Amino acid sequence: MKISVLGCGRWGSFIAWYLAGLGHSVVSWGPEDGESYQILKKTGRNEYVTLRDDIRLTCDLSEALSHAEIVVISISAQGLRGFMEKIVRFPVSDKTFVLCMKGIEAETGKRLSEIVTESGISPQRVAVWVGPGHIQSFVQGVPNCMVIDCVNEDLKYRLVEAFRSDLIRFYYGEDLIGTEIGAAAKNVMGIAAGVLDVICVPLKGPLMSRGAREVSRLIKAMGGNALSAYGLAHLGDYETTLFSPYSHNRMYGEQLARGKRFEKLAEGVATSKAMVLLGEKYGVDLPITRAVCDVCYGEGDDARRCREEIAALFSRSTKFEMYE
Repeated sequence: MKISVLGCGRWGSFIAWYLAGLGHSVVSWGPEDGESYQILKKTGRNEYVTLRDDIRLTCDLSEALSHAEIVVISISAQGLRGFMEKIVRFPVSDKTFVLCMKGIEAETGKRLSEIVTESGISPQRVAVWVGPGHIQSFVQGVPNCMVIDCVNEDLKYRLVEAFRSDLIRFYYGEDLIGTEIGAAAKNVMGIAAGVLDVICVPLKGPLMSRGAREVSRLIKAMGGNALSAYGLAHLGDYETTLFSPYSHNRMYGEQLARGKRFEKLAEGVATSKAMVLLGEKYGVDLPITRAVCDVCYGEGDDARRCREEIAALFSRSTKFEMYE
């Protein structure tokens, strides 16, 4: 297959490396003024992967799009809408789009696949690729399981067949709403985990249980399958996000609880804001998510507010465990 990977940061560069290794014809695109692109252009590698000889690196978006049957997008979730406005200026209506990113638009609460379809791409041509796994482990040959989901069953099967390998075992997603919300929400729980790593580690077990439960309530209210919260996209990705030293979101929470700021991208920050918006829209109680949002966007001493939010969660009225 002819594939273009748009975005050459840590995940995008790995995806290009991985797909080229499967024998696909791959173009890797990044903006000319982007640091990630410049590093790859000058050195042929970054801190994660070395570009294979058969990957063509370009900063020409037209070139990348004209090459592709499949367009894989791996950029910051909050930049997707503006990026799609650029993409649809080119003839792309016959191309398949695969979103290898996790997030929800902060200002609207829109899922990423919704943003792509709102730009004019048919829902039948949009898929998401999410699930557990850090690049640092994959490049060492450590396998993991991931999910591809979309509303087009034939496309879903074709993508899994084209992308599967001994390194990544794919599953067919069955609930696009739940897959996208679950994948995005696990980054919010990752921030909470980082806070707990500093303040009170034993609470990670309750975080995993109660976090998945509140995400399941939101998925159900939005029309998805509540059980999706317990699949690979959300609960299955917890180990990668809540415990891994490689997780940006967990590190963001850890730094926050220490009164410091983490400078790299942590998608869970904007996602917490988006989920609070969705919780209000659908009338869903999201106590952990709201606490994360409050500490991410609040003012004053971050470390103190982290402790106050944990105390506030424990002072809530007693509820049945599986309350709706």
